[in-house]
Amino acid sequence: MSAAPRVTGMRAVGQEPRRFRVAPQLRGRELGLLVIVGVALYVGSVSLGATQRFREQLLEGEPGKVDMTTPADAGLLLIYLGALFLVHAILVMAGRRTDQILLPTVGLLAGIGLLLMERLPQNLAGNLGGLAQTQLVWLLIGFGIIAALAVAVRNDVWLRRYKYTWAAVGVGLLLLVFLFGSETNGARLTLTLGPFSGQPSELLKVILVVFLAGYLSENRPLLVDESTRVGPIRLPPLPYLAPMVAMWAIALGIVVVQKDLGAALLFFAVFLLLLYVSTARISFVVLGLAAFVIGAGLLYFVFDHVRTRIDIWVDPFVDPQGAGFQIVQALHAFARGGLIGTGLGNGLPTIAGRPPIPALHTDFPLAALGEELGLVGILAILGLYLVLVQRGLRIASAAQDEFRAILAAGLSLVIGVQAFIIAAGNLKLIPLTGITLPFVSYGGSSLLANSVIVGLLIALSERAREPLPPPRRVGRLRGLFDRGAA
Repeated sequence: MSAAPRVTGMRAVGQEPRRFRVAPQLRGRELGLLVIVGVALYVGSVSLGATQRFREQLLEGEPGKVDMTTPADAGLLLIYLGALFLVHAILVMAGRRTDQILLPTVGLLAGIGLLLMERLPQNLAGNLGGLAQTQLVWLLIGFGIIAALAVAVRNDVWLRRYKYTWAAVGVGLLLLVFLFGSETNGARLTLTLGPFSGQPSELLKVILVVFLAGYLSENRPLLVDESTRVGPIRLPPLPYLAPMVAMWAIALGIVVVQKDLGAALLFFAVFLLLLYVSTARISFVVLGLAAFVIGAGLLYFVFDHVRTRIDIWVDPFVDPQGAGFQIVQALHAFARGGLIGTGLGNGLPTIAGRPPIPALHTDFPLAALGEELGLVGILAILGLYLVLVQRGLRIASAAQDEFRAILAAGLSLVIGVQAFIIAAGNLKLIPLTGITLPFVSYGGSSLLANSVIVGLLIALSERAREPLPPPRRVGRLRGLFDRGAA
């Protein structure tokens, strides 16, 4: 009789040690889309270059034949496209079967933003040779972050296990900005540490989503099935109501302390959306909106900066040369753009070396693009953001546990909500806020934080090669994500 095999131990299904072998995996769809992105950006750069050269000839009084084949800045475009294809090559060599739509979409959005930075006066910002060169450096760092996270992040334990630590870090960032932050246009946003400066609220939006994903995934059964009745109103269980009240207080506190309406609106909107996709209870969202409206109404009568923003939104033409100047000029820019736009570089010339709209490169890039690309171009740009949201919801619907599902949904919604807020502000649909247009506006903090989001989404989208343990049933949560992805 042969000896029985020796049993050294048992592991739960799905916890077997995985061997990370590098096996290159072709990404044909991604490569094809990147080629289309490269061609589109080349055509845009050639158009911009031809316009700039024609303007120079007019200024010199010697108009002649214009070169229609040379990009505006061939070196800048070559470096950008080279970095984009390098990220693709890294993903191919890593062999991970991840989403192939996110990278080309981000590449096109960031490329459009880079062309806009080339078109604007280079002395607006940047200390690395000008506005466009500085933006390119931040984009290269952002692509590095996307590649690193997409390749290196193979599990989410470090995120879900330390969710309260992440929350503490977020509160610490708010305190640092409150104590040591500097004001920009009346809002306390920027934190400077030695030679580095940035806006911690950009990183805080990622931390917020991680914390909410951990909290909501743990307590979803109670939030869905249990209720506390106050008359005809059904509230969440009282022990679990405190974090929601805290989120409401933090959002309004940001308005009070930092005078940052954009960050407050972004954080609270993402919180309500995640609460809904986790519980499918519209009553929670209605309650949250009612609380936010009441709080915003109180702030309107108490704080001058809130009242000024809302009054400008209601009627910017009351003071078109003063407080309402930005909004009025943005509306005129959209009107000049019409259906197909004036063409890249054909927008209004600078006035005394400055663009016609103050803070055009940070707060009003959509107005500049609306003037030069028209309604068709704006709809295409907004469509790219919808693609990012759709891919994120698709990743969430395929997730194998609630934490990953809520995390992927939250990360994609952050980009979508932020794009909606700034676009609606430029179009005078909501009061103007000071947040940036993801991957298009100038700014290192925004680019790096959004790169972290895209890198995590790509990592979360991996399709496993071997059978995994049966996923936990997510019930209505799965149905919501499936409908959103569809």
